[in-house]
Amino acid sequence: MKIVIVGCGRVGASVAEAYDRSGHQVLIIDSSTAAFDRLPSSFGGTAIRGDGTDEDVLKRAGAEGADVFLALTEGDNRNVMAAQLAAEELGIDRVIAKINDPLRAKAYAELGIATLCRTGLMVDAVDHYLGFPTSGLPGMLAPTGHHGAHHDTDPQPATNAAGTLSAVGAASSTASSTSNPVPNAGPTSSQEA
Repeated sequence: MKIVIVGCGRVGASVAEAYDRSGHQVLIIDSSTAAFDRLPSSFGGTAIRGDGTDEDVLKRAGAEGADVFLALTEGDNRNVMAAQLAAEELGIDRVIAKINDPLRAKAYAELGIATLCRTGLMVDAVDHYLGFPTSGLPGMLAPTGHHGAHHDTDPQPATNAAGTLSAVGAASSTASSTSNPVPNAGPTSSQEA
């Protein structure tokens, strides 16, 4: 299975390592070369320095045709923008965006993006450990809407999916000029996107 991961933080690197070890074809993208230091020297996937919210970067990196796309950066807006591009422009069916804000996680799921809300998952883990009832905050939410449904809404502030989608064009114009190859991330294929 071809799996694309945007964000090589602790979660992204751990997921990339696990899927690589399971024999999947893994492509991980991050804007920071130092982030790839989190990958083990045994990582056999491809690590590319670039902006995962830039459609051209994603295409040049080989994200098209992926079976799974995971947006796992630290920023909710970046994750939603990358997830929208993957679903709408690259035609990837299985897309998940990590969202920290429970309200945004629910809203984006209603707009057609599967969301993983670490806030809800962590609160429920603590509650479970303490023997308390679950919080009711969203954890993993399947998409309940359609990816294109947000195009009929009026643009809202950046916290709204319609606003973040329009910001993709602005990010695209500057991001491709800053993409550089990963100098040394073990046996990882170093590429420029």
